[in-house]
Amino acid sequence: MVSSRILASVAALLLVPLAACSTGPSEKDVAASFVTAVASGDVAGAANQTDAPEQARQALETARRNLAPTAAHATVREVTEDAQGVPTARFDMSWDFGAGKVWNYGNEFKLVGQDQGWKVRWAPAVIHPQLGAGQTLSYQEQRPDPAPVLDRDGKQLMAPEQLITVSLSPQEAGDVPGVAASLAGALGSVDPAITRESIMDGAAKTPPGQPYVVVTLRQGDYDKVRSRIYDLPGVRFPAQTRLITTERGYGTQVLGGVARKVDEQVEANAGWRVVTRDATGNEVAELHAVAARPVAPTNVTLGDRTQRAAEQAVDPVPQAAMLVAMQPSTGEVLAVAQNAAADAQGPVALSGQYPPGSTFKTVTATAGLEAGKVGIDTPVDCPGTKVFDGRVLPNDKEFDLGRVPLRTAFARSCNTSFAQLAVDLPGQALTDAAHRLGLGVDFDMAGATTITGKVPPGDSTVLRAENGIGQGTVLASPFGMALVTSSIARGQMPVPTLIRGTQTKADAAPQPPSQQSLDQLRAMMREVVTGGTAVALAGSGDVRGKTGTAQFGDGTHSHGWFVGYRGDLALAVLVTDAGSSGPAVEAAKRFLATT
Repeated sequence: MVSSRILASVAALLLVPLAACSTGPSEKDVAASFVTAVASGDVAGAANQTDAPEQARQALETARRNLAPTAAHATVREVTEDAQGVPTARFDMSWDFGAGKVWNYGNEFKLVGQDQGWKVRWAPAVIHPQLGAGQTLSYQEQRPDPAPVLDRDGKQLMAPEQLITVSLSPQEAGDVPGVAASLAGALGSVDPAITRESIMDGAAKTPPGQPYVVVTLRQGDYDKVRSRIYDLPGVRFPAQTRLITTERGYGTQVLGGVARKVDEQVEANAGWRVVTRDATGNEVAELHAVAARPVAPTNVTLGDRTQRAAEQAVDPVPQAAMLVAMQPSTGEVLAVAQNAAADAQGPVALSGQYPPGSTFKTVTATAGLEAGKVGIDTPVDCPGTKVFDGRVLPNDKEFDLGRVPLRTAFARSCNTSFAQLAVDLPGQALTDAAHRLGLGVDFDMAGATTITGKVPPGDSTVLRAENGIGQGTVLASPFGMALVTSSIARGQMPVPTLIRGTQTKADAAPQPPSQQSLDQLRAMMREVVTGGTAVALAGSGDVRGKTGTAQFGDGTHSHGWFVGYRGDLALAVLVTDAGSSGPAVEAAKRFLATT
């Protein structure tokens, strides 16, 4: 007969929860799987490992959406039993918000045994120990105001100002055509390009549920139209502090890049907080805070006086016109100016690629001088036209100088002379000479994206002839040609900079041309001004330069160039579709007269 003591022992064993005897995942395995799912953003997977999947899913989704981390990490430290024998998992949680913003804390949760194995006992505090029922976490960034941008002499070029974005939500507007007409009627006085049709077209192309940004206004412009647009249905006016130029249209294509660099500093110095909020959105408690750090003013190498002179030089030109000025001794960019027609094409002064025409004869001359093929007084033929393997290359209006010194052919811009010089050189010669002067070198310069140009080797007689006069496959930007003239003036390629205190990375440090070659080239560039194609600059001081006319398209149109330097000031001017170099020379003259 079985004793009552034995029966009692058997009954006690039968009362042990089945899950505890389960062969499924252990408490620690379940805990690790849960926190890994939370960290990876697998909300459904994490919620299904709790004893209240729907409540957990909603809470985890809201927390993830409000925190919006770039990454998260979680690690289970240990799983122990409390006095009642209930397993408790302790873990470390880390939310990464990017740019070094990381929030770490420790937490714990209970596990309960169920028929299907261990489950996390759900409560809001599983996400954070201070999170209560009906609450959620919220991440807030606290950006410092951007500091002003100052020129090389400390004059303010850009300042922080509150900007108001006018946006239209078609879903909320109802009568979109009517609202668009009212907006256009008010905003057209600020920007004539804003029309009823442009607003409706933009709204139609905006993804459903997103507002269409009509325009961003300075505070003064917004104040002028506020009464006419404020009550329009579906129109919203979010405001933000941004860095803008002190005058509209000033330094547009260069200071925009500087502002983006300042934005990076603002982002790097931003403070941030994590708080709990109740169901109505009100803040309950601050869980973590890092104060914002002030942003120091940014000093650029531009000079306000030089920048204004450059803008005034190109603004009167009807075609797209641009001017880049640089200090040869330092490589500091002094001015980048474009007129409205050029602005419509983007930052072409810094990265646009155009045939440089006869301004490239500075490179061809350098290649010939370095190879010992010619000297400044070497006689060269300058016929009105010359044939290269069937390709006829003419001088401008087919002028014929006969046999003249190289210096005269350079000053008068004789295409036939320099095309022949290029043909007499190896195919790599122009590429190497251009590289020595910076053309084809790539730079990583803070505040601006630049492309100097490219000079591929000439693999045929015709191509070498065309490249020798800046046509063919040769391309350059005004920035690139300003660098070429800076290199000639300095004697070696300077590394350009735009923001002081930053280092520009160059993909090469080319060897400079010989002093003998540079001396001869500089003398020839002076003769261009004293008795050649740029005599209009004869009264502008000791200017040394080179004009250029570069055909493009079907050959019936041409760009006009002038590149040169005076003392420690180098410049490149391009007027597109000008027909001749005259407009570029005149723009250079206006610029030099006020600098």
